[in-house]
Amino acid sequence: MSVESLTAGHVMSRVLVAVRPDESPLMAWELMRRAGVHHLPVVDGRHVLGILTREQVAASWSGGLQEQSSRQVRTLLGCERRPVVPPDASLVKVAAMMLDSGCDAVPVVGDGGLVGLVTAWDMLSAVAGRVRTTDETGEVIAGMFHLEPVLPRTPSSRHA
Repeated sequence: MSVESLTAGHVMSRVLVAVRPDESPLMAWELMRRAGVHHLPVVDGRHVLGILTREQVAASWSGGLQEQSSRQVRTLLGCERRPVVPPDASLVKVAAMMLDSGCDAVPVVGDGGLVGLVTAWDMLSAVAGRVRTTDETGEVIAGMFHLEPVLPRTPSSRHA
């Protein structure tokens, strides 16, 4: 298949780790670290609210673990609109949207919600001819498990 004939649905990452908007930046960072990803969709059900990057989490980091666990990732998304594409969008259109918006990941939305994510890595893989096209549906994993950060005990909590 030529690059010109590929669509977002052909190249998108189908199994995604996502985070809910009320989760903490600490949780988001840990999910990204454990999953080995640089982009984390923020979802409410299957509705995508935005994409959180490692850079956004790192740039917003202030204070200690306690402060990070009490904040919510929805505050890191900002108000700018991030483009979304349907699965049948051409790769040329997706690349143009990424360049025009200055983002390196675009959510793929269809069937009532988030179905995948096209990243710069996915685009490079497609250009290099390393696309495994499949008609399998993806899975967005959000809230299927919950990690609780282990915070150091304060002197007053040791005797409780």
